[in-house]
Amino acid sequence: MKKFCIWIFLTFGFVLSTLAQSLSSEEQKLYDLIMKYRKEKGLPPIPHSPSLTFVAQTHAKDLALNRPDQGKCNAHSWSDQGNWIPVCYTSDHKQAEKMWSKPSELTDYKGKGYEIVTMVYGRPTPVYMNAPMALKSWKGSSSHNAVLINSGIWKSSNWQAIGIGIYKGYACVWFGEVSDEINEKNENSEAKQ
Repeated sequence: MKKFCIWIFLTFGFVLSTLAQSLSSEEQKLYDLIMKYRKEKGLPPIPHSPSLTFVAQTHAKDLALNRPDQGKCNAHSWSDQGNWIPVCYTSDHKQAEKMWSKPSELTDYKGKGYEIVTMVYGRPTPVYMNAPMALKSWKGSSSHNAVLINSGIWKSSNWQAIGIGIYKGYACVWFGEVSDEINEKNENSEAKQ
């Protein structure tokens, strides 16, 4: 009976942690498009990270709802409307460490996170971001494309985790060089069953 209760607790915990950081259908589509693009470039897939997905989804919502990307602050900025340290990220990159530390600030993720963001601009009515629009935007920007395909300053980066968030007009993707321990715990739990 005791083993059965432990098994139920572990299974329930795994299901909850998986659901809490699961991808929407559009986010899954973006993940698949990014992995297809990397494969075309001869690059390996990047494991989905529940932790980085939580950060990406949280940031996309913060950007859409609170608009910290106004004035001199760009889309790597975070508002003062949540359980995080606000950041006004400017083009001089002086706040880079505050952005890179968001995964460890918001989750148990042990490494830094590196983000690419895109948004839908200048429409009088709400236009929602979708996976093909996001990837097209990043492929058209040499600095964002470099993160996706490990080129330029990102050539030596070995992405071990990726998280994706799309909310209204924003798409955020977070990359990390450290494996997500949530994935490792889930894989170990599944292997024991």
